[in-house]
Amino acid sequence: MSKFEPLFAMIEAGVKAKGAEMVKMGGAVFQLIISDGGDAGKLCIDLKSGSGSATRGEKAADVTITMKDEDFAAMATGKLDGMQAFMSGKLKLAGNMMLAQKLDTILQSARP
Repeated sequence: MSKFEPLFAMIEAGVKAKGAEMVKMGGAVFQLIISDGGDAGKLCIDLKSGSGSATRGEKAADVTITMKDEDFAAMATGKLDGMQAFMSGKLKLAGNMMLAQKLDTILQSARP
């Protein structure tokens, strides 16, 4: 079973519950791609306006973050630092790299 599924569900629930608050923190569209997760491993987190949204699939984004399932799970649980993941090639970025730094804060706020 994939490790990203419960994390994606947590993010979706977090955006639903705290969307407006997360929009203030994020202010951008984040695309998560789990490289070994197939089509199910794609989540678009829109924190640009209103109360935000998280939808499955791939859409135009300000920053796209691509990781393997295991590395995403480690980063989401705090076992892998985002900067270390990027420097070691475990995390790939496309788009505005500065926005990627907000992802850790967003993941933390999505936790119940």
